[in-house]
Amino acid sequence: MSTPRAVLAALVVAGLLTGVPAAAAAPGPSPAGSGPPAALWTWPLFDAPTVSRPFDAPDTPYAAGHRGVDLASTVGEQVLAAGDGVVAFAGTVAGRPVVSVDHTDGLRTTYEPVSPGVAAGQPVARGSPLGVLVAGHAGCPVDACLHWGLRRGDTYLDPLLLLRPPRVRLLPWH
Repeated sequence: MSTPRAVLAALVVAGLLTGVPAAAAAPGPSPAGSGPPAALWTWPLFDAPTVSRPFDAPDTPYAAGHRGVDLASTVGEQVLAAGDGVVAFAGTVAGRPVVSVDHTDGLRTTYEPVSPGVAAGQPVARGSPLGVLVAGHAGCPVDACLHWGLRRGDTYLDPLLLLRPPRVRLLPWH
């Protein structure tokens, strides 16, 4: 028979983390065991850019929506891998340069319009350069905007969830 504390710990580990993709839920160990845990994810641009257009999940898989966030920036800024992974695609889609990176737990981040400096199959570390931002993202209110997307399988998710600390919810014990 399990104790209430053991059951609670098992429930938390099993996924009572809400609003955060599973791969982002638990930070990894920090170097040399000192200080806070190392982050698994980072902004795909230097510093914390302004979100010029937020994520807007479509009502159905084929409905209108905004399947990512637009980050205000400038032409020529380096675009960085948000997390460790392997480049799944680096090329042109519908006339726009795109880079996609596969991560653990079935997550894929996408970055566009980005002139790639990486190639498909190449491993990348969190914060490493993927290419440079180019102009041409429709509706961008500044010089250039990075459209940053996130999917798990065929489901689009808000990529800003990767940057938020996990929320742990404890259920009442009766």
